[in-house]
Amino acid sequence: MDGDSINSPDRNGISKIRDLIRRQRQESDGGCDESSELDFVYDDADNYTNEISELYSYTEVPEFRKNLAAYDTVMERWGIPLQWQRLSPEVRKSVILRLLNHFELSSKALRAEAARAILYVAQGCWSEVQSEQEQQQWTRYNVTLLLKNGIFQAVVDLLCLEIESGPMAVRKPAVSLADSAELRVIFSILYTIVETIRTKSDDDTEEFEEQRKSFKAEIAQPVRDELLAVKLLNMVIKFCGGSAPHFPIKKVLLLLWKVVLFSLGGTCELRELKTQYRELAGLAPMKEDTLEVSRNMRAASPPASATDLLDAQNERRNIRPLRRSLMKQTSLDESAALDLEMGDQMEEEMKEIEERRAMEESGELPQPPSPRPLTPVPAKNKGLPWTPKVRQKDLDAFLENSRMKFVGFPIQGDRDTLAGLPAPIHEGVKVLKQHIYVSLSEWQMTREEELWRCPLSMQESDTESTAHGVEALYAAMLPNLPQYIIALLKILLAAAPTSKSKSESINIMADVLPEEMPMTVVQSMKLGIDVARHKEIIVKSISAIILLLLKHTKINHVYQFEFISQHLVFANCIPLVLKFFNQNITAYITAKNTIALADFPSCVLGEPPELTPESLELGEPQVYCWRNLFACINLLRILNKLTKWKHSRIMMLVVFKSAPILKRSLRVKQSLLQLYILKLLKMQTKYLGRQWRKANMKTMSAIYQKVRHRLTDDWAYGNDLDARPWDFQAEECALRAAVDRFNSRRYGEPSKILPDFEPVDHCITSVLGRPVHLTNTFREYYEVWLEQEVFKNPVNWDEVLSCPGYF
Repeated sequence: MDGDSINSPDRNGISKIRDLIRRQRQESDGGCDESSELDFVYDDADNYTNEISELYSYTEVPEFRKNLAAYDTVMERWGIPLQWQRLSPEVRKSVILRLLNHFELSSKALRAEAARAILYVAQGCWSEVQSEQEQQQWTRYNVTLLLKNGIFQAVVDLLCLEIESGPMAVRKPAVSLADSAELRVIFSILYTIVETIRTKSDDDTEEFEEQRKSFKAEIAQPVRDELLAVKLLNMVIKFCGGSAPHFPIKKVLLLLWKVVLFSLGGTCELRELKTQYRELAGLAPMKEDTLEVSRNMRAASPPASATDLLDAQNERRNIRPLRRSLMKQTSLDESAALDLEMGDQMEEEMKEIEERRAMEESGELPQPPSPRPLTPVPAKNKGLPWTPKVRQKDLDAFLENSRMKFVGFPIQGDRDTLAGLPAPIHEGVKVLKQHIYVSLSEWQMTREEELWRCPLSMQESDTESTAHGVEALYAAMLPNLPQYIIALLKILLAAAPTSKSKSESINIMADVLPEEMPMTVVQSMKLGIDVARHKEIIVKSISAIILLLLKHTKINHVYQFEFISQHLVFANCIPLVLKFFNQNITAYITAKNTIALADFPSCVLGEPPELTPESLELGEPQVYCWRNLFACINLLRILNKLTKWKHSRIMMLVVFKSAPILKRSLRVKQSLLQLYILKLLKMQTKYLGRQWRKANMKTMSAIYQKVRHRLTDDWAYGNDLDARPWDFQAEECALRAAVDRFNSRRYGEPSKILPDFEPVDHCITSVLGRPVHLTNTFREYYEVWLEQEVFKNPVNWDEVLSCPGYF
C-alpha cells in the first residue's frame, strides 16, 4: 500500500513526460498522417473525359440515339454511305456544308434535325468506334473539320434565333427536359467544340495549334455586336428573372465557364500576364507562386475542438483511478515496470545532457554559435515555405513609431534618415527593406491617383487600357454587372446543399427532370443521383466563373476587381459561401454522385447496360470527388480575395461566426484547401479574443507553419492600429469613390469626366438666347432689386467704353 502511494506520483509524472514527448514528436512532424492525405492536384479543369461527361445529365442518355437517327436520316436522304470513317475528306466536307445550309431553312424541324446530325459528328461518330480513346481521336478530328467550315458561327447564330423565339413557346406551369431539346443540342455542340479545342494533347499537330490560336481570337470577338460571354450572362439574367425558365442553365454555365477560361486564359496565362504587367510597371518579378508552393506542402492533421479536449481530459480524470483499482496486481506490476523503465531512460538522457554541458563549460567541446546551447541547428531545406513580405505602408508605420519614441517628431515621406535612432532600429529597417514587396495593385492605385490629379499632363498609355482581353469583357459587362452578379449568386444559393427548397426560389432542375416521373426504385435512385450531380456541377462552374473574373480583373486593373468585389459583397456573397461550408464538408467532398455506366461515352459504346441497384455503384473507387473539392477551393479563394486587407469585410467573417465553420473544414486533409482556410482564420484571429486563441493553439501553430508572414503584422495579438471599427465605413466609402472615378474616367462619357474643363460659350447671342428659369421670389422683388442695384448705382459709360480690351 505504501509502495503504491509512493510510486503512483512518479508513474503519473513519467506518463505526463511521455505524453509531452509524444505530442512534441507529433508537432515536429506537422501532425500529419501522410496515408490519409488526399492526392488531389488543383488545376483549371478536370480531365477531358470527365468534363465532357458532366455536360450531359443521365436523363439525356436516350437522346444520344436520336442524334444517331437524325444523322442516318440525313445521309440516307442524300444517298451517302452511313459510315463516316469510310468517307473521303471531300465527301465529309460536302456533308458538313449541306448540314450548314439546313440552318438557313425556315422549317424548325429540319434545322433541329441538322443540329442533331452535327452533334453526332462532333461527338466522334461513336457508333463506329470500339473504345473511348478512338472516340476522342475522332472527336478531335471532326471538331477541327467543323471549325474549318464555319459551323461554330452558324450554331451561335442559331442560338441567337432560339433565344429570341424561345419565350413564345414556353407557357407551361412545370418545365421539363423536353422544353429545352433544341437549346440543349445547340449548347452541346458549342461546348464540345470549345472544350475539345481548349484541351491540349500530346498528339496535337502544328496545324491544330494554329487552329487553337485562331479560334481563341475568334471566340473573343463580338457576335452581332455582343460578346458570346455577355450573351450567355444575359441568358442567366433571363433565367433568374423568370422570363425563360426553359433555358438549360447547367449547360449555359458550363459553356460560359469554358468560354471565359479559353478566351482569357487559366493559371499559366495568369502567371505570365502578372509577370508581364509587373515588368511593364517596373516592379520586381514574382518570387513564389501560391499553387506551386502549396503542392510541396503537407496537409496538417485536423485540430481537436475545445469540447473534445475537455471531454478527453475529464475521461482521463474519471476513468484512470477506477481502472487502477480494478486492475490485477500482475498488470499493475507490468505497468509499473514499464514506467520505471521509461523513467530510467529519461534519467540517462538527462545525465548525458548534463555531462555534455559540463564538457562545453570546461572547454573540451567547442561552444555552439547560438547563445542557447540546447537550441538545435535547423536542417537544410527545412523551414517556412514562404518568403516574408513587407508593404511600404508597414515600413512607414515602423519608422513613424520609432521616431516618435526616440526622437519625438515624425518625418513625412522620409524612409532613409535614421538619425537619432538606436542600432536595433537600424537593423530592423534594413531587414524590412530587404523584404519590401510592391504589389501590382498598389502600383495601379498610385498610378490612378496621378492620372486623376493631372488629367491633362498625364495620359494613359494604350498598354494600360487595352493590353488584355478582359478589358473588352469588363467594358461589355459594366452596364449590367450588378445584375450578372446577383443572378450567379441566386443560382449558387439554389444549388448549395445547405439551401432549403422554397416555392419562390428559382427552378434549376428544368434540364434534368424527365417528362414522366420514375416508377421503379432503380429509376428513382438514378434520378436522385442525377439531381445531386446536377447541383454539384452548377456549383463547380459558378465558382470557377467568379474566380476567373476576379483574378483576371485584378491583374488588368485593381479597380475593375474592386468593382466586382463590392457587388459580390453587396449581394451577400460572404454569408452565402459560409452557409455553403456550414455542412459536413468531408461528406460533401467524398460524395459519389456518379454512375459510371451512364457517363458519356461509356453509355453509347457497345450495348446499353441494364441499370440495377448494384450497377449504380460500379466504377473505380474514389477517395474524393474532384469537382466538389475543386469547387470548395474556388469558393475559399473567392472569400480570401473579397476579404484580404478589408477590415470591414473581415469583421463580417467574425459577425457571421465563420471561425468554427472554417475550423471544421480543416478536417479535409488537402494542403491547398487548408492553406486558404488558415489564411481566412489568420486575418480574423485578432478579433476573436484571447480565450479563442488559447483554446486553438494547434490552429495557431498551423497558421504559423503554412501561411506567409508579414514581418510587422500582429495577427496573433490583436494590436493592429488599422483595425479601428470607426474607420470601416470610411474605408469602404473611399474605395467606392475611387472605383467610381476610375469607371467614369475610362468608360464614362467625356463630358461627364472633367466638367471643369468643358469649353465655355462666349457668344452673346447663344448665351442670351438660353431659357432662364427665375424663381417666384426673384419675380416678386424684381423691382426692388432694380431700384437698389441699378438705378441707385450710377455708371460712367465713357470710362467703361474706354477700357482697354473691351472690344
